[in-house]
Formats: sequence, C-alpha cells, structure tokens
Amino acid sequence: MLSSLTKSTYEAILMAELRPAMGCTEPIAIAYASSILSKTLGSVPEKITACFSGNIIKNVKSVIVPATGGRHGIEAAIAAGIVSCRPDKRLEVLTVLTADDEAKIDAVLSQCDIKIEKLNTGCSFELELYGKSGTNNATVKISGAHTNVTEVSLNGIALTDKYTEKTIVEESGDEPDLTLLNVMDIIEYADTVELDTLRPYLKRQIELNMAIAEEGLNSEWGANIGKVMLSMGNDLSRRARAYAAAGSDARMSGCEKPVCIISGSGNQGITASVPIKIYADELGKSEDELLRALIVSDLITIHQKTGIGTLSAYCGVISAGVGAGTGICYLQGGKFSEIAHTLVNSVAILSGTICDGAKPSCAAKIAMAVEAGIMGYEMWKMGSQFHGGDGIVTKGVENTIKNVGRLAREGMSDTDREIIEIMLGI
Repeated sequence: MLSSLTKSTYEAILMAELRPAMGCTEPIAIAYASSILSKTLGSVPEKITACFSGNIIKNVKSVIVPATGGRHGIEAAIAAGIVSCRPDKRLEVLTVLTADDEAKIDAVLSQCDIKIEKLNTGCSFELELYGKSGTNNATVKISGAHTNVTEVSLNGIALTDKYTEKTIVEESGDEPDLTLLNVMDIIEYADTVELDTLRPYLKRQIELNMAIAEEGLNSEWGANIGKVMLSMGNDLSRRARAYAAAGSDARMSGCEKPVCIISGSGNQGITASVPIKIYADELGKSEDELLRALIVSDLITIHQKTGIGTLSAYCGVISAGVGAGTGICYLQGGKFSEIAHTLVNSVAILSGTICDGAKPSCAAKIAMAVEAGIMGYEMWKMGSQFHGGDGIVTKGVENTIKNVGRLAREGMSDTDREIIEIMLGI
C-alpha cells in the first residue's frame, strides 16, 4: 500500500509539472525574464547584456517565437518579452501580444543594444539579463527551471521576492521530492488515486495538446511530419505517431496555441499525452481509464528525466515516447511486469538520440520516439525482450533508468559541448 507521503508527493509532482505554455519553453523563459526586466526598469531598456548557458542558446537558436511575425532567436524572444511586459503570465507571457505589437518588437530590436554572452557555470539552465534605462540598472536571473527566478534587482535593491514561485506544497514550502518516483509505485498510484483533484490538470493536458495536434494536421507548419506520416497509412500506431508529431510541427514553427508541458517541455508534454488519447479513443476507453493511463505516461516520463536533468544532449522526447509506450500498455491492462518490460524494451531502442535544439525536425524525433514506445509494448506482447547486459540495459527496470540518467548526464556531456559549438559555428 502506498504511503500518504508518496501519494501526496505524486499528486504535487503532477500539479507542478502540468502547466500551460505558449511557444517553446526556452525562448519563453527568456521572454519571461525580459518582461520582468522591463517591468522593473519601468521602461524599454536602452541596453541589455544577456548571458545564457549553452543549452538555452542551443534551444532558442532555430525555433520561431510565437506572436512575433515569424521571428526566431534570442533577440526576438527578449524584444517580445519587453513589449509584453506581463511577467504575471509567466510561460504564457506572449499571449497578450497582437499583430499590432510586431511594429513595437521591431522598434525594440532597432533601438535596444542587445549583447549576447555564453555562461560557463556548470548549470545547464541558467540565464542572466542586465538592463540599463537612463540612470537605472536592473538585473534578472533564472536558474535550474524555466520560471525559477533567483534574482531581481533595481539599482542594487533586491526585488526577488516579488517573483519567487509559490510551491505546490505551500504549507511546508518544500518542492515535491522526485526521488520518490519508481515504476511500481507509479502503477499503484494510477490504479488507486481519486481523480477529482487531478482531473482538471489531466483534461487540460489532453485538450490543449490535442488542439495543437489538430492544428498541425489541418494547416501548413514546419516540415509537416504529421501529414507526411498519415499520407503513408492510417493505422492506429501511425495515427498516434502522426498526431504527436503534428503538434510539434505547429509548436516549433510559431503556432500561438498553448500546450501543456511536462518536465519543462511542450514537446514532451505532447509526446506523453497525445498517443494515449488516440489509443483510448480507438479502444473505447472511458475518461477515467484514459486519465489513469495518462498518469502512468506522465510520471514515468518525469521519472526518467529526473536523472537526466532539465536540458542535455539527450533528446527529451525519447523519455516521453517511452512514457507513452507504458501508458498505452497500461491502457490495455498492463501491470508492473508488462510495463517494466515495455519501458526497458523502449529505452534500448533510441537512447542516446541527440538534442540539437528546438526546431522543425523535433517533430520527426517525436514520431520515432512514440514508435519506440509502441514497439517496446508490441515486443512484450510477442514474448520478446531485451535482456540485462544488452548494451545499457541491466537487470531491473530502476537500474536501467539509472543507466539512462548516467548516459545523458555524464556520458553525453562532451557531446553536448560539441553540439553547441557546431551550432554556433565555433
């Protein structure tokens, strides 16, 4: 039986993770920071020095920033946040912009002197903005997560408390302990949790992410990976992959529809949820059955990402594709043994796929990640599996998850540096 601590922690994790965001979360984090900077200065900065960890630079370089008229990159994200000047919106900071604001964004880009520098602090997610307007100087720093504001100051006076995030567990002030996640307890939690509290969060995840998937299929976005896939067939597994990919097609190319993120990523939020909905509809499952399978997919995705970290050279949608495979397995009656084998099989297929930033090709990686998750499940159904000693697979599902974290965090650190240097032309 699950302890009350485990149950409350899992609920808090889901409530903290399942948040709406418009646009790729790295440029939106930059826009959020620049909106704080503009609000703090009380005017448009004349000069900004913007410093970022390499992984943020990597993820912002090629992706289109929504509500900017098709602009992409760091400068566009900074300018859009300044024009918005609505830090209260956090990861939806750009939702207040209209087509009329594009001229204002242009004006900021032409009038504000923006200097970009790379940070070498050892933290994969870190950004610092230093702005000047007249005689006023302001600083904004975010570290560790997209909305984790660690410093705001105006002329040396600290204003950080105005922007410190409230935790879900406000009475204790503690962040949910992700180390309590494990596959066996996740399954029991999904089996037994009363859904009343989580239902709004999970339904929002499905509604938002299916809406952007539909948009990706109904309009022209990016490389149209979702459409390409459906042009080759319409079987269930292909639809699951195509719809997930289509959501990324739209999102990576500036679609202004919000998504529900997970592990700080909209692409991961889409990947972990859309295939579950496609399968649930085809199989005639109830809403409760869908939501319980979604809990499995979400928490197993987060569990894998805990050892990997927020940003790395390891493509995060692989973890979410694996999560989707386990959710599909659960939806069809799978319990611990079946889900553990699905997870291990799936992990063995694509682990080590690189992250070379947010861009249209992310949609194709999502399609392959979901395919790996589904293949892992289909292998189990056929009595096939990968065994301990097959590459990074080892005995015990938790040990294999630890190996993936080690591979991404330690083994791929040099790969990450090389990817960033290639992208920056160094």
